[in-house]
Order: sequence, then C-alpha cells, then structure tokens
Amino acid sequence: MKHLFYVLAILLLCACGNKTKNETFELAEGSKLGVHHAKGFDVFYEENYKTVIVYNPWNAEEIQQVYFLVADKAIETPTYGVKVVVPVTNIAISSSTHVEFLNLLGELSTIKGACTPHLICNASVRSCYADGKIQSLGDAHNVNLEQLLHLNPDVYFVASYNQQDEQAKRLQQSGVNLVYNNEWTESSLLARAEWIKFIAAFYDKESVADSIFSQIERDYLSVSAIAQSVDQRPTVLAGGNFKGTWYMPSGSSYMGKLFADAGADYFYKNDTTTSTSLALNFETVLNNFHDVDVWLNAPTTTLDALMQMDSRHNLFRSAREGRVYGFYLRTLPDGANDFWESAVARPDLVLKDIIWALHPHLLPNYQPTYILKLQ
Repeated sequence: MKHLFYVLAILLLCACGNKTKNETFELAEGSKLGVHHAKGFDVFYEENYKTVIVYNPWNAEEIQQVYFLVADKAIETPTYGVKVVVPVTNIAISSSTHVEFLNLLGELSTIKGACTPHLICNASVRSCYADGKIQSLGDAHNVNLEQLLHLNPDVYFVASYNQQDEQAKRLQQSGVNLVYNNEWTESSLLARAEWIKFIAAFYDKESVADSIFSQIERDYLSVSAIAQSVDQRPTVLAGGNFKGTWYMPSGSSYMGKLFADAGADYFYKNDTTTSTSLALNFETVLNNFHDVDVWLNAPTTTLDALMQMDSRHNLFRSAREGRVYGFYLRTLPDGANDFWESAVARPDLVLKDIIWALHPHLLPNYQPTYILKLQ
C-alpha cells in the first residue's frame, strides 16, 4: 500500500472570475517526477492520472494552473484544474521556443497551428506551414481566436508574459485548453532545458525526455568543468544600446550564470538585485566595460553595422580589436533566428559556443552552432 506523505496547500485562480480557491493534494510516496533544475513545474503520479502543476512565475508560492492528464476522459479527477486526455495528438503553439522540445521528442507532426510560423527555423515545421499542414494563428499577443477554435487543439502551449493576461482569460472563456509553458522565466539554461520533461508529460514520454535531458546535462557540466580550469578568465561585455538604454544581464540571470560557467569574468557577476536584466545608460556601461576583452551577444551581425548603430561603440576596446560575437550563425533571410528557437533546449551547445569564443584553445576542433564572430 502506498503511504501518503505529501500534502500541498495551493492557491488556485478559478477559471471564471478572479476569486481564489483553496485545495489540498494528497500524493503517493515516490510518485513525483524528478525535476532537478527547473522551479516552474512539477509532475505527480496518481493511480489513474497525472497531476501537472505550473507555478506562478511572479510568485513561486502560488499555483498558476493545475492539469490532470488522463488516458480516458471518463476517468474521474478533482473538480479544480484542467483535464487533458493524453497523449495529445493535435496541438497549437504560441512560441518558437516550444519547437525544439517537440523535435527532440519526435512530436513535430502534432503541431497543427503556430503563432508567427514564418519566424520558425525548423525545416520540417516550415515545410508543413508552406504545405498548409500548419495554420498561422497570427501574433502570440493577439492570437486569431477564430482560427484557433477552428483547429480545436487538444492543448495550446502558451507562455505567460504578464501577471494579468487578458488574452489568456478570453481564450479560457472560449474553452481553449491553455497549457502554460514558462521555461523562459527560469534563471539558468539547464532549468529552461528541463522543461522538456513538462512537455513530455503530455505525450507520455517522460522517460524519453529524462534520457535526453540527462545527456544534455552531462555534456553541459562536463564542458563547464573544463572552462573552470583556465588560469585567466577573459572579461566580457554583453548586449547593446537600445533607444538610450543598455540592457545588461544581472549576475543571477541565466546569461550571467552562463558567463560564469564558461569561465568568464563579468563585472556584474555578484549582482543579485534582479534575475533578469539591468537597465543602464551608455555612460555607466562605458565606464565599467570600456576595457573588456570580449563583447558577447552583440546587437548586430557586422562590425560596420555596430559602428553605424552608435559611433561611440568604438570606445570599447573589444570592438576596436574585433573581438565581438553575436548569436546570428543560424539566421534565415526572413529574420528567423534559431538561437531564439532551439537553443533553449540545447544549453550544452550554447555553452560550448561561448567557451569557443572565450577560450578557443579548449575546444580546438569545435564548430560553433549559434555564435558568429562579427567581421
């Protein structure tokens, strides 16, 4: 007999209105999916169904949504939450970041609708879109509700971009099964990649996802260990000036942690005031970064374009000496950039790219996947 050990009190927003509802889970011993880096979700196994919990990205103590995954719609589940019959076979996606997870799981054929599909890099998805097998749902922030309802997907994978999402409320009221895939809110690359286990739960492929992620994790940690052995850590600058503001990664952001894992020395490495970006003026950036060794994640594809953007960029030694890199190696003519698509699922490759730029002697035969040295 299984012994109940886990009691979780949750605060759940009702589907109708903004009232709150308190519920309690009682979960069986040893019935939790192993999630080691991601903080945004959990999966629990009951006798006849799976319980998938998505936590509020803006308040980890709260629940954003609960899903009950069943093999048959007739299976009884608690009255709160959303019941989904799995494995799903007909889905819609709001973001290109969902694509590579589905590709690794071998489930690209289940995509029937996508937001801005022309900005997706995956060749199979682009081909299906061109052949009319995947329908465009418009922009993720203003989805074509009529088209979405016509597709009638089993689930619509969406990302939460703000706490009060009026579009999400409208879609829920229309009967669409919204599944919140919030990998972008995680604070490390490995945590973001681990969301493959979340998507896999809707396909009954958790063991496949665990195997895939474990290999990626091993590769990431292995190459990071090599980078930690260097005697000197190059200093780095990141990002670019956008309309008078330079958005710089904080030390506790996923990009700040990436720099540390790649053996870099970063001015804001000890900053923990925010988990995302620091909004700085040009003068502050110039004062702190004018003499750094390498400029990463530059906002343009060529050095000329970088100088045309702002002639003051020449004040940075890394720019004058041509040590500037951007994630543009897999960019298509229509603007689709695979860094914003498949990289979320392949942190091992992103880390290798950064190490290749900072410590080329550590990976002498490596061919970069996403990063490009500006010429």
